[in-house]
Amino acid sequence: MRIIIIGAGISGMVSAILLSRYGFEVKLIEKRVFPFHRVCGEYVSNEVLPFLNSLGVNFHTLNPPQIEKLTLNTVSGKTFTASLGLGGFGLSRYSFDYLLYKKALAAGVNITEGIKVSEVNFTENQFSVTLADQSTFTAGLVICAYGKRSNLDQKLQRKFFYQRSPFLGVKYHIKTDFPDNIIQLNYFEGGYCGMSKIEEDKYCLCYLSENQHLKKLGSIKALEEEVLYKNSFLKYRFQNSDFLFKKPEVINEISFEQKSLVKNHLLFCGDAAGMITPLCGNGMAMAARSALLLSETINQFREFHQPGVRLQLEQNYEKRWKKQFSFQLRTGRTLQKFMMNRAAADVAVGFLNKVPAASKFIISLTHGKPF
Repeated sequence: MRIIIIGAGISGMVSAILLSRYGFEVKLIEKRVFPFHRVCGEYVSNEVLPFLNSLGVNFHTLNPPQIEKLTLNTVSGKTFTASLGLGGFGLSRYSFDYLLYKKALAAGVNITEGIKVSEVNFTENQFSVTLADQSTFTAGLVICAYGKRSNLDQKLQRKFFYQRSPFLGVKYHIKTDFPDNIIQLNYFEGGYCGMSKIEEDKYCLCYLSENQHLKKLGSIKALEEEVLYKNSFLKYRFQNSDFLFKKPEVINEISFEQKSLVKNHLLFCGDAAGMITPLCGNGMAMAARSALLLSETINQFREFHQPGVRLQLEQNYEKRWKKQFSFQLRTGRTLQKFMMNRAAADVAVGFLNKVPAASKFIISLTHGKPF
């Protein structure tokens, strides 16, 4: 029985590898051509390490830096530094996704690159997936792992798509002088910017901002100079770093709202199922865990073409996903809403300096245990 996966990010790629190992015929469709960059903070929580090792993903050859500390900086100059406990490592999506891509090919996954999916239909207990060139493929199951937002969300009339999001994300790779083992969160009015080292002596600098600033100021550069530069740490970093991209990676309309996990019998995974706020630093690990959870569920109900089994699969997946992630996502939304306010951020950093142990508890609310 063939399974089609739309989107080859972390969740899509991990799902493809696992399902292929479970004996399914897997076709993976990605609109871009590997390797390529994505908007992402590029910090990976160590909770995912045992799982990546079990997949045989040899990212150690890239010598990713180990990140052990978190530093917070506010516009008013208040700072807080804490140990990350479990910690993590820095690795670009360009490299990480490409490693998974090669692992998927080795696992026998059929990958189609450089073309969009234009339509998905479900009739007579079977899916038909049509690409932009009008070629069509059939499958018994389709997984949507296409990330934060897609034209398919509109065609499927997913509720979150019609709730306008106020956020945009911007990412650069830079060369700069900064400790290898620290991830820094710098707050500004209506947003925050994370920075940490990745492979090859590069740093990822990625920020989330309310898009009202861009609408008002007219350009990314003006947004940075008029809003981000009010945080002196950010101003220094922008003015004293070598920027390696000709232009930044940008994504608009980033939604942190609740999303449907099943729609028209399509199964959603990774950011397409629900996205944790970037300040939590756990998105990449959650993407891998969600793929593991979904793949295990499909393997448990592998006779999904039989009457009643597909519904059992869908219900079981929704139950397991919500148990695993719902609290983390709600907590992330609450933390982000609080910290996006300048006065609240100052209060929070002041509190953490007085009660530093509280940071460990807050971090634990948005992370899981190693798996």
